Amino acid sequence: MPASPVDRDFDVVVIGAGPAGTAAALRAAELGARVAVLEADRTGGTCVNTGCVPTRVLARTARITREMRTAGSWGIILTEQSLDWPETVARVTRTVDRVRSIKAEADRFAAAGIELILEGRARFSDANTLVLDSGRVVTAESVIICVGGHSRRLPIPGAQLATVPEDILSLPELPARLAVIGAGNTGAQLVTVFNSFGSAVTVLDVAPRLLMASDAAIAEAVSEAFVQQGVSVRTGVDGVDGLSRAADGSIRLSWREGGAETSADFDAVIMATGWPADVDDLGLEHAGITPARSAIPVDQYFRTSVPHIFAVGDANGRDMLVQAAHFEGEAAAENAVLDANRRTPHHLLPAGGFTDPDYAGVGLTEAVARDRDPHCVVARVDYSTLDRAVIDDRERGFLMLISDRRRELILGAHAVGENAIEVVQSVTTAMAAGIDVATLANVKFAYPTYSAVIGLAARALLTERKEPTPALQ
Repeated sequence: MPASPVDRDFDVVVIGAGPAGTAAALRAAELGARVAVLEADRTGGTCVNTGCVPTRVLARTARITREMRTAGSWGIILTEQSLDWPETVARVTRTVDRVRSIKAEADRFAAAGIELILEGRARFSDANTLVLDSGRVVTAESVIICVGGHSRRLPIPGAQLATVPEDILSLPELPARLAVIGAGNTGAQLVTVFNSFGSAVTVLDVAPRLLMASDAAIAEAVSEAFVQQGVSVRTGVDGVDGLSRAADGSIRLSWREGGAETSADFDAVIMATGWPADVDDLGLEHAGITPARSAIPVDQYFRTSVPHIFAVGDANGRDMLVQAAHFEGEAAAENAVLDANRRTPHHLLPAGGFTDPDYAGVGLTEAVARDRDPHCVVARVDYSTLDRAVIDDRERGFLMLISDRRRELILGAHAVGENAIEVVQSVTTAMAAGIDVATLANVKFAYPTYSAVIGLAARALLTERKEPTPALQ
C-alpha cells in the first residue's frame, strides 16, 4: 500500500459487495489489512439477486417443461400441464433467498473483521475519501471499485416500454408474444426460457449472427436449434427504430430489415442490449479518474490512472463474468495490500449459456486460433457418436478442441449440447494444468458419461501421430 502522511480510517475500502467486492475484501483481510465494504443496496451483487441465479432457476423450470412434453416418448404418461407464472416467480424468489443465506456475506465479513457499511451510494470527494448518502465520510489508503453494472436501454423512442433482464420477474403474466432485442448470452438464454414456457418468441439483433462472443460453429448450432423450435431469428437487422403502445395495449416494435421498414406487436419486449459499468455518480472526477466507454480503464494489474485505486469485475468492462470477478477481486486485493503485480489468466475463463441446447467455450475460437497459427489442429466430435447422448436422446451437439501443432497444448474448447458447460469446464482444468493432448487422450473417462467426449476429441487431434500415446504416470 502506498505510504500516507495521514492516518486513514481503513487500509482498503471496497465499493460493492458483489462477487468481485466480496473476493477482494476477504483476500485483503486475509493479508492483514483493515477493510471496509461500502454497499448501497444488498450483498451478493446482480448475479445473485437479479441476474445469474434467477435466470438459472428459470432455465431449470424451462427444462422441466421440455422434459414433460417429451415424456410420452419414454413411456411416461402425464396429464396436460400448464405453467403457473406467479408460482414460478415465487420459486425464483425463494431460491435467491436461499442462495443469499448460504453465501451469508455479512457473516463472512464479520468473521474476517471486515466492516460492512450499508449507508447508500458512495462517492469520491478526493482520491482517498468517500462520502456516503448517509453523510458518513470514509477514508482509505487504497480503494477497490467493484460496483457492477446495469442493463442498457437503446436510445430509441419508447424504450421505457421494454423490460430489461433484471426486471423480467416483474412481468405480470407470461407473454404470449415476446420480442427479445439482443442475441448475446443473456438474450439467448431468455429466448430458450420463454420459448419453452410457450411464448411465441422473436429475437432481433443488428449483429450478423447470434452469440457474437462465441465460436461461429457454436452460434450456428444454437441458431439452427432455435429455428427448429419455432423461434423467429432475425439477425443482421439494419436497426431498431422504436416502441409504441398499440391500440389494443400491446407493444408495437418497429425495426428496419433488408432496407425495408417493418413492425410487429408483442405482449412484452425484453431489451438485452448491453451491460455498462455502474460508474455514473461515483464522483470519479474528484478522484482524478476519467471513465471511457461506460467503464473504468485499468492496466493489466487492475490499477486505474490513480495507482492506489483499482477497478475490477464489471466496473472495468473487460469480462462480465462472475468467475472473472472472483479472479480480479483477489488479484486487486493482493496488488493493493502487498503492492504486487498480480494478473489473472483471462484465457482460462469458461463461459456459456443454459439454452436448448446448452453451449460453452473457453480459450481461443477457431477463427482466432487459425489467424494466430495457421497450422493449429482442430478436431470435432459429434454427440451422436457418444453412447450417453444416445441413451439420453440428446444427440444434438458436439465438442471441438483446438491445439497447437508444436507443443500439442489445448488452445480452445467449444461445445454445444447436453452438459456442454460441464464438459468445457473439465477441459479448462486440463488447460490450467498444462496437460498436453496426448495425456488428455490417455485419460479414461467413466462410462457412459458426457465427459467421455473429451477423450474422443483429444484422440481425434492425434490422428496424425505415428508414435505410441504415452502412458499416464
